[in-house]
Amino acid sequence: MALMSGLEAVEIRLSKLEFSRRIDSEYYRKSLLKWESMILGQNHTTLSEVANFLIGPFGSSYDTDNYVEKSDYRYIRGQDVKPFLLMDTEPRYIEKVDFERLSRYALKENDILVSVVGTLGNACIVRDNDIPAIFSCKSTVIRIKEINAHYVIAYLNSKQGRELLIRKERGAIQKGLNLDDLRLLPIPIFSNNFETYIESYMRNANDLLDKAKILYATAESCLLSALGLQDFTPSTGPVAVKSFAESFGASGRLDAEYYQPMYEEILETIKSYKGGYSSIDELAKYLFTGEYSENYENKSDGLRFYIRGTNMNNGQVIIDDSYYVNPDNFTRFVASGDIITGRVGTLGVFAEICDNIDGAVYSDNVLCFRLPEQYIPSVYTLLLNTKFMRALVERASRGSVQQRLNQETLRGIIVPLIECEAQQKIAHAVQQSFALRHKSDYLLESAKQAVEMAIEQGEGTAISWIDMQTRD
Repeated sequence: MALMSGLEAVEIRLSKLEFSRRIDSEYYRKSLLKWESMILGQNHTTLSEVANFLIGPFGSSYDTDNYVEKSDYRYIRGQDVKPFLLMDTEPRYIEKVDFERLSRYALKENDILVSVVGTLGNACIVRDNDIPAIFSCKSTVIRIKEINAHYVIAYLNSKQGRELLIRKERGAIQKGLNLDDLRLLPIPIFSNNFETYIESYMRNANDLLDKAKILYATAESCLLSALGLQDFTPSTGPVAVKSFAESFGASGRLDAEYYQPMYEEILETIKSYKGGYSSIDELAKYLFTGEYSENYENKSDGLRFYIRGTNMNNGQVIIDDSYYVNPDNFTRFVASGDIITGRVGTLGVFAEICDNIDGAVYSDNVLCFRLPEQYIPSVYTLLLNTKFMRALVERASRGSVQQRLNQETLRGIIVPLIECEAQQKIAHAVQQSFALRHKSDYLLESAKQAVEMAIEQGEGTAISWIDMQTRD
């Protein structure tokens, strides 16, 4: 009997291998087999049974050099797809004619986008304020037809759904998720009542996020008004006429774009601020570059979050549970109140380090600095994220193929010394915005936890837990 049991076990393992055609041991981790067994042991279906799929257009279908500064039509890149929601930092836009030409890739409300190239497995839901838009080949659209899309997105972001999805990645160098593998992802089926609970949590989270954005915009308006930049419209002249001594002799730059009049006008406005101004070099208590990591792990005890340049959004750091590292291998850690920004890629995006990621490790593509106590981090993060300061950062960045922001360049950026009373007023609005964002994040996390609980302990336990959270 013992021999027969062993043969049966081998036969089962071989049958799974034949079905998946995978020989990598990681595919057969105990936790993955456990969750797969849990889901397959209850009422379930597959994505192909409840959804249609749409693959993004080939990269040659649209030349990203043709982005426009502003239009009604958005182009969703792979890096915009984050857990639960699309990121709206630095959105890209296209002309109406390009949107109409690629209209077969137009997104609809409640579509689910899954990143299938690059950072795999990020899944977000499309909201009405995200469209009209088309998406790139870095993502695949899951268009739900027979189940609640909000429940599905919560499941795809749960530990079971996300890891079973990531498990299907293929490729040695350029990893990706195939459409056939997406189709076969198992989906647990619960009651309409449970799905409605999840949808309610997510819609409430979205409402709070919208209110947070309005408050953040109000804080920015108050800041620009205090600096005299609220109605400021810089010149659109192409270049300024300067002597060699005034140009290269002073800045070391020969590129004509550096000398556009608008930059000088922004600088003069900052320098005329009644509170005075200073360079970041003169103000900063320290300014460091982070450290490189070859490998990342999923979030677990003993690990710390690894901050990359792509984690910054609206002045805050967005945590990604797929990017954690062993702190024993690093020496650079952020502290609450620090300000960070990326060195490459999308330049001029800054974020404040809040208590929830105090002690995180930061990438070698991230710069971290700290201002004296009298300068409130949330206010200066907001300032540095304004279009005016961003223009100055981009102007100062160097590089012919890919622009880079180094320590020396960042140190040379000047900022106004905002008066204490104005700082406090602006900070109050920013903190209110952050509080609403945290509530929104909490609701999304609760929706995810409820789905995990329903899979592991049953729907009844999950609904009781939701009711308890609502009462609290």
